[in-house]
Amino acid sequence: MALVVLRRQAILDLLRRYGGMSTHELAKRLGVSEATIRRDLASLAQQGLLQRDHGGAFLSEGEPPYALKLKQNRESKEAIAKKALEFVSEGDTVILDSGTTTLALARLLAGKPIRAIALDVPVAQVMAKGDTEVLIVGGIVRNGFYSLVGPWACEFLDGLRADVFFMGADAFDLDGVTNYTFEEAVVKRKAMAVSQATVLLADRSKWGRRAPAFVAPLTSLSQIITDFYDATLAVKVPLEVVHAEI
Repeated sequence: MALVVLRRQAILDLLRRYGGMSTHELAKRLGVSEATIRRDLASLAQQGLLQRDHGGAFLSEGEPPYALKLKQNRESKEAIAKKALEFVSEGDTVILDSGTTTLALARLLAGKPIRAIALDVPVAQVMAKGDTEVLIVGGIVRNGFYSLVGPWACEFLDGLRADVFFMGADAFDLDGVTNYTFEEAVVKRKAMAVSQATVLLADRSKWGRRAPAFVAPLTSLSQIITDFYDATLAVKVPLEVVHAEI
């Protein structure tokens, strides 16, 4: 069997084991250049065997691991988070979804005189300082991803009313927002129901894709903050477009 075939099979085996890996990590493990790995990933992606993202890849049927998400599109996520600050006033009650873009917002909000309801553990951890009152929903922690899901989380949210819910997304297109896990989708919908406004925070890598679990149609959103402009998307919901400094 050709060496290239063996190497590409090894890449798929590693992705099945770890969920997703960076180009640098794959090159180091397989003892080849990053350029070679990029060619391999391009070929495998063309066959529909994996999905590429900035700096790495993950299996098409799976959610990229949290560590990889943290590295992806960092500048865009920070720019989106900075714009989202404009939607928060002193004394507000805000719900922050799980995810790395909402985590970027949590870092900027930490210490401000607001009440924050966190839907994952890292968001709660970074916000618990200064004048910020942090509430964390109960439920089951998704191992490796740290979001909180299950009936306890929804029951907790039932007793709350929020000014704004900052939603994250695994994917979105003209049909709506979708997620890799049905459990998270349920919690997102509950957070939307108890909030006066829902603002989606999502960079361009999420656009035009679909994950298995439907969350909500775009028309149910109050605003989308993103790093690109698409006229067909703007017809559905108001866009706030940011420009990341890369």
